[in-house]
Amino acid sequence: MTEGDKKFAKQILGKTVVSKTGKKFGTVGDIIFETRSGELIHLVLATPTEYIAKLELEKDSEGKLLIPFSSVIAVGDFVVVSEEDII
Repeated sequence: MTEGDKKFAKQILGKTVVSKTGKKFGTVGDIIFETRSGELIHLVLATPTEYIAKLELEKDSEGKLLIPFSSVIAVGDFVVVSEEDII
């Protein structure tokens, strides 16, 4: 990974999460990670859309929807995820 590939968490928070087909899922409200290894586990959706709310996704203790970080394809103007990997 080069310096250009690295992103700070504050650069991801608030970005819109979309599928690679363009379906809007919501915005990133928080990031859950493993403290010992630093591995990113989930994106927490702050404002889920009606589309994503209908899916049976994992939720945190506050009932917020979680997107597995392993489904993230790209981070730029949007956070792009593979919908097949989260359903």
